[in-house]
Amino acid sequence: MDYKNSLNLPRTDFPMKADLVTREPDRLKKWELSELYRRIQARRKGAEKYVLHDGPPFANGDIHIGTALNKILKDFVVKYKSVRGFDAPYVPGWDCHGLPIEFKVTQDMRKAGNEAADPATIRRACEAHACKFIDIQRTQFKRLGILGDWENPYLTLNKDYEAEELKLFADIVEKGFVYRGKKPVYWSIPCRTALAEFEVEYKEHVSQSIYVKFAVKGHPGTSVVIWTTTPWTLPANLAVAYNSNFSYSLVRVGNEELIVSALLLSAVAEKCGWQGYEIVRSLDGSQLSQIEYQHPFCNRTGKFFAGDSFVENTTGTGFVHIAPGHGLEDYHLGMANGLPVYSPVDDDGKFTHTNDLPIEQQMPVEMLGKAILEKHGKSEANEAVLHELRLRKALVHQENYHHSYPHCWRSKTPVIFRAMNQWFIKIDYKPQGSTVSFREQALSEIHKVSWVPDWGRNRIEAAVQSRPDWCISRQRAWGVPIPAFYDEKGQAILDPQIVRNTAALVKNKGSNAWFEMSVADLWAAVKPQDWTGPLAAAKSNDTFDVWIDSGSSSRAVTAARDELRGKEKPFQADMYLEGSDQHRGWFQSSLLLSLAGNNAAPYKTVLTHGFMVDEDREKFSKSKQEQGGYEKPQTSEAYVKRYGADVVRLWVASQDYRNDIVVSEKRIDKVGETYRMLRNALRYQLSNLYDFDPAKHALPDGKLTGLDRWILNAFSQLEQDVAQAYEAWEFHVVYQKLSQFVAVELSAIYHDAVKDRLYTDAANSARRRSTQTALHRMVSSLCKMLSPVLVFTADEAWEFVPGKNASSAHELTWQPADFTRSEPERAAWKALFALRDVALPALEKARQAKEIGKALDARLTLSGKSNELKLANENLESLRELLNVSQLEVNLDGGDDVSVAVSKATGQKCERCWHWETDVGSNPKHATICARCVRAVES
Repeated sequence: MDYKNSLNLPRTDFPMKADLVTREPDRLKKWELSELYRRIQARRKGAEKYVLHDGPPFANGDIHIGTALNKILKDFVVKYKSVRGFDAPYVPGWDCHGLPIEFKVTQDMRKAGNEAADPATIRRACEAHACKFIDIQRTQFKRLGILGDWENPYLTLNKDYEAEELKLFADIVEKGFVYRGKKPVYWSIPCRTALAEFEVEYKEHVSQSIYVKFAVKGHPGTSVVIWTTTPWTLPANLAVAYNSNFSYSLVRVGNEELIVSALLLSAVAEKCGWQGYEIVRSLDGSQLSQIEYQHPFCNRTGKFFAGDSFVENTTGTGFVHIAPGHGLEDYHLGMANGLPVYSPVDDDGKFTHTNDLPIEQQMPVEMLGKAILEKHGKSEANEAVLHELRLRKALVHQENYHHSYPHCWRSKTPVIFRAMNQWFIKIDYKPQGSTVSFREQALSEIHKVSWVPDWGRNRIEAAVQSRPDWCISRQRAWGVPIPAFYDEKGQAILDPQIVRNTAALVKNKGSNAWFEMSVADLWAAVKPQDWTGPLAAAKSNDTFDVWIDSGSSSRAVTAARDELRGKEKPFQADMYLEGSDQHRGWFQSSLLLSLAGNNAAPYKTVLTHGFMVDEDREKFSKSKQEQGGYEKPQTSEAYVKRYGADVVRLWVASQDYRNDIVVSEKRIDKVGETYRMLRNALRYQLSNLYDFDPAKHALPDGKLTGLDRWILNAFSQLEQDVAQAYEAWEFHVVYQKLSQFVAVELSAIYHDAVKDRLYTDAANSARRRSTQTALHRMVSSLCKMLSPVLVFTADEAWEFVPGKNASSAHELTWQPADFTRSEPERAAWKALFALRDVALPALEKARQAKEIGKALDARLTLSGKSNELKLANENLESLRELLNVSQLEVNLDGGDDVSVAVSKATGQKCERCWHWETDVGSNPKHATICARCVRAVES
């Protein structure tokens, strides 16, 4: 007789092969057609709210693997909070204005022959460019399995958003934070705009290091030697700084006398080749403050001022030349001593004459029009300065100097410091009624926020402590206009009510109206009715720094949308989550704007992740991708097409995001193996539930077998551990706990041990129903625990869970189980596993010696008088099942240590269950199977 059909062999339509690349898009379509996100939100309506506010990616180019990391981590948070029963909406957004888009669009326009497009034309092209990539990125983000309100994202180019941004700005203006001033700012020459600190990155650069003689007025043959690595700033020199704490030496070199720092003298002498120099005398700060110098090639003189905070004794000569228009330290020293803010450089980065000095005191006309930016390794401006210095025999030494230097994040070229009129937010401003400055208030607010990991607090503190006033204006067309006017004298008019009226205009007509309307029409539209101030003669063409755009989102998005608005503080989200560079960027701009406008931080928790790096620890970035810095496969789309989104997501979960993450196919392949193990575990459990109806067949805890109670207890501990890891946002711990449990407790122990009872017991036997009860509980909870990470697979598996009460795993609520056992039961099972650890090596040894084949061929005898053996004797069948042997005997007459004897099992091998039993053939109708199998077959 063929007994195969009498076995309860596993069966399920949940496929073994994931085929994620093919199946995931189909599931995505199903989610969209069934409006899964809307259904989830409807189920959670009225529950406690948890809002992760999405930091907007830039709408330019495909998303790369680093962008995918960011979005996937956010999705982990949102989905975890949702499965725990929170109302966790997700509103994605895009940062749409700014330099990168305008830079690309104007480049394309120039290539097409359009060299002089007006701002309105540029803006329309930029908007089309941004909208194109919003659609591209939206598709790519959705393909990663990220659920959200994709049809109604927030866009910084939307009229409503721009209007709210302007309203927030009006509040800040009204409180006195904003001023217009001329001071040095970062200037990108190719992009022809000022840059914020956030838009500057530091790279290694080779500068021209020069030592220059500044002749001391009234003392022929005597000079001070200054050091600079920016020769092009010498035409703007107006003073020299020294350190009043240093000692200086007047040394005779040939026929002239030179002054340098005493501590640096030997180093300077060696560089400059001063052979046999003679120290004439020492000088101190009080003596230096009394002398003047003659500029080396401009018709003007300058004085010496103390600059103790920045003049150092480690490099250079101990003297720093001061150009108040080309450096912040220079600017502050100049302001303290009444020097003009002189910056003889135009918007194109070329030398020019200005109105700040008499024409006869400015640079030689031969220098005019010389470009600062290097071409082919040389700067025209530097070369012109060096030429003048050589002509006048003022150049003492010249060499290459390797150092870290600020570069424009978009053009990748060195930036310059250039003084010009810009709009600023005061960082050290003390608002009316406040006893502390704005900077101090920000530092205090930082300590009210939870930073994950902790070092995030130190990063943003350092950024806020060191930052200068915030330059918020940009000389670009593609952005939100700064609603300022200028009267006939050129004085700025920035009134909070005018800003609010502009907000209303923008909400009605969009921000293009500012650029398209005449000054008269604009003034009439936004001027307050009771205005008594000066009349507008011109309008500002400046736009906001894009960090004002994205930093305003707490007002323009969180507080503006019903599903995101908090109860106590409508503008405050539960979490912001971005890369570690955003301590200088969005985290900081959002904090400062919210603090200035709303008097509190916009977030309760800030989670920071590291960067994606390649095998050489080089950072992946979108700008690097666009410039060919790495190949196209580093887009997230390439990884998804190869592995499927769930494997990419599982790989993200496996990484400790607090550090930089190395991306390699080898590492993702390894995680792919873990994915297959998890999928196989789900499939095993589902395949043994094909005839299980939880409403009819589930057993209460008290009627479950000891083995099932053991696994459910262990599983409940897993649930507690996983929930704790999720709560701490330690997704790599979630990955570790789940993968280790599935590999060991489930696959290696439990699943292997219960195969016999599942397959060979009577279908409706209590022991089999007990195990099915345990499997059903575990697979149900596994779908929930895995749903934030394996979004497609958990949802696919859930479709095959018997008795499910929701159509999608993402609609479920997960409450970690608390399955407890009595102490005697715990002790007994601890003893059984201790004996298992002793017995398994003995079985393996017998197998290798070919004394037995499989473990079922064995008869095992455990001897000794330990307490473990006494407990085992009371649970003999449970231990036999754990060891998967046919026969087990416990002998309590042995020694203190447990001894193991392995022999060939007695009796005959059952044709149906493969156990060796002495009762095989006891039933004449079934001559080849054991009595247990006879009962199963006849039932």
